[in-house]
Amino acid sequence: MATDGFLLSQDLLERCAERAPMYDRENRFFSEDFEELTKTGYLLMAVPKEMGGNGMTLAEVARETRRLAYYAPATALAMNMHIYWTGVAAELYRSGDHSLDWLLKEAAAEEVFAAGHAETGNDIPVLLSTSKAERVDGGYKFYGRKGFGSLTPVWTRLGIHAMDTSDPKAPKVVHAFMPRDSKGYTIKETWDVLGMRATRSDDTVLDGVFVPNKYVGRVVPAGAAGLDLFVLSIFAWALIGFANVYYGIGQRALDLTVESLKKKTSIGLARPMTYHAELQHGVAEMVLDLEAIGPHIEKVAQDWSDGADYGPGMVTKIVAAKYHAVEGAFRIVDHALDISGGFGMFKKSELERLFRDARAGRFHPANSALTHELVAKLTLGIDPDETPRWG
Repeated sequence: MATDGFLLSQDLLERCAERAPMYDRENRFFSEDFEELTKTGYLLMAVPKEMGGNGMTLAEVARETRRLAYYAPATALAMNMHIYWTGVAAELYRSGDHSLDWLLKEAAAEEVFAAGHAETGNDIPVLLSTSKAERVDGGYKFYGRKGFGSLTPVWTRLGIHAMDTSDPKAPKVVHAFMPRDSKGYTIKETWDVLGMRATRSDDTVLDGVFVPNKYVGRVVPAGAAGLDLFVLSIFAWALIGFANVYYGIGQRALDLTVESLKKKTSIGLARPMTYHAELQHGVAEMVLDLEAIGPHIEKVAQDWSDGADYGPGMVTKIVAAKYHAVEGAFRIVDHALDISGGFGMFKKSELERLFRDARAGRFHPANSALTHELVAKLTLGIDPDETPRWG
């Protein structure tokens, strides 16, 4: 049974930890984790209680996410792709917007949602798209290629977005959820990557796949002009989830380092390596980074859950929290490898896997370039959609 108010039991978490290196080594989906987590109701954390879920806020879900990530980061990351859609729908439901109530009901009926946003040539995910949406009778047809298609083996509804440019002066982004039994798409098994391998995030090619109106979640103006509660909630739930995954990695790397140092000896020291001044310095750097991450992501998640009104500044707070968590976690794991010595290079070292998983965070949106652009423009009062001109 779970303890201390958390959903997941310690025994389950430890089983996930035991399987994590095997999933990574074999580059296969975390099937056993997924089955166990589903039985606990983990996928329903954000679904309102009156719809069969746990009714948890973003702040509460974030704590569960980081706890799982400490033991199995790839599992936590992939599960977040489903959870953030239910979180988005729950935010709309609480605001009085019932346009995505169907999503919450389907999630409660064990449908699995996934993210299909990543595209080659699009460094402004969600707000723009290189995919095409064509309006037809009863819905839209979609064309394009989606990378990092999370939860590929198990999703039943793929969240996608594409541009409707039928009116060139007013392009729109169409957000929809493609049922697995749709015709006109192909899954390409492309997933053989550096880190987060257990997520099994293969590509999905959309070749005129039809999605009916009932599965169209939003049609909004392209760019930042389309940042309504639906789109903003995607940023909040996805990025704060990412942040907590990497925070979990950082905490795990620190704990492994401290534990190993207490046992590590050197011919040049009469006492354990914990007394080596430079290694102490490295540990201090890890702790300083970790101490900055935790309160930051907790505050942003709690502010969102409490409905704090920062206006456009909320975007800054969300992307900054994710950026600091990812960058800080990577520095922590990098220090951990330095301190571990040569052992950290071996595949049997957990730090080797954590290092690769931590690097993946820099690929997740918003990446460094977009983060800095958004933060600077919003701070300076510049329209994020303004196109730079030179010459």
